[in-house]
Amino acid sequence: MKDVRVFHRSGQWCAGRQVGDVVAYDVQILPQYQVAGRPTVDRSYLLLGERVQLTKPAVFEGAVEGWWYVDLVEIDETADGLVVHDMYVDLLFPPALNRYQVLDLEELAEALTAGKITTAQCADALTATQHFVHRYLRGPEEGPNGPSAPFPPPEVVALENLPAF
Repeated sequence: MKDVRVFHRSGQWCAGRQVGDVVAYDVQILPQYQVAGRPTVDRSYLLLGERVQLTKPAVFEGAVEGWWYVDLVEIDETADGLVVHDMYVDLLFPPALNRYQVLDLEELAEALTAGKITTAQCADALTATQHFVHRYLRGPEEGPNGPSAPFPPPEVVALENLPAF
């Protein structure tokens, strides 16, 4: 396990730990998004080889409490640490993994149209999204479509139980 720093899109450098190709880091929830009585820190996980960031947002309540929020991201390694760039495509799914929602494709289209991302970045985000769905969210009854893996990955489970960074 190695110590790392991650620059979150909220503008914060966050302390984290890396195990294999997974990085866990804790980010302070900005005041405008905090919910009274709920934790004020989220733990996020970067799956480095998959261009994915996972979070179980502390602000999720009621029917979506405990759900996973998945951001498709680009990750730059700099001298200061890892810098995470949101690639606009998000997925939301419950712990049972029996369904999922794709979110924000219109944001991806707007970013492409506005020149905030290149067509290659857009294609990479869509490809990474499909790979994630095939690897982690497809059930055996849906037929094979490449190697599947348990969700969450074992490294995430190990990092979930660590005390705050």
